[in-house]
Amino acid sequence: VQLVESGGGLVQPGGSLRLSCAASGFTFSRYRMSWYRQAPGKERELVAVITSAGSSTVYGDSKGRFTISRDNAENTVHLQMNSLKPEDTAVYSCNAQSEIRGEWGDYWGKGTLVTVSS
Repeated sequence: VQLVESGGGLVQPGGSLRLSCAASGFTFSRYRMSWYRQAPGKERELVAVITSAGSSTVYGDSKGRFTISRDNAENTVHLQMNSLKPEDTAVYSCNAQSEIRGEWGDYWGKGTLVTVSS
């Protein structure tokens, strides 16, 4: 099983980034996919979730600025981040959780660093 994040980097306040998480080794279409972030000195927090059925939720201050989407044909989940703020600076990681009845699955990627700074 692999989850590989990409798309992080340095961006100015007000800018945009699109993160991607490429999955392999499990039945991607039947897993709930989530993005988490952890800022320096802070606890990890949930940013957005998209279920296997395609229902999505964005949490907290990211509402209205971030969008989560998935491409089951490409086994990839994306996080489109707009109007970025310095407080969005964090390591962003993707998580996969099985929604298959009777099958356990909970996997993490290593993360990609997003730095919002002028």
